[in-house]
Amino acid sequence: MSDVEIRVTKNGPYLVSGPIELVDADGNTQTAEKDMIALCRCGASENKPLCDGTHSKIGFAAAEAAVPESAE
Repeated sequence: MSDVEIRVTKNGPYLVSGPIELVDADGNTQTAEKDMIALCRCGASENKPLCDGTHSKIGFAAAEAAVPESAE
């Protein structure tokens, strides 16, 4: 089992903990300096993909639960 964990916060970011390496769309990598990072889920962060707290200022409301994949 991996040492990485992703937690969903209510109306907030995804909290990712463990040995984390971010890879951008161009393939550039950045190793996280902290044991935990917060990834933006509202889409309004000025520091994407990281959360900057904007979700609380804009009243972001997440879906109550994940939508299950269809059993096709």
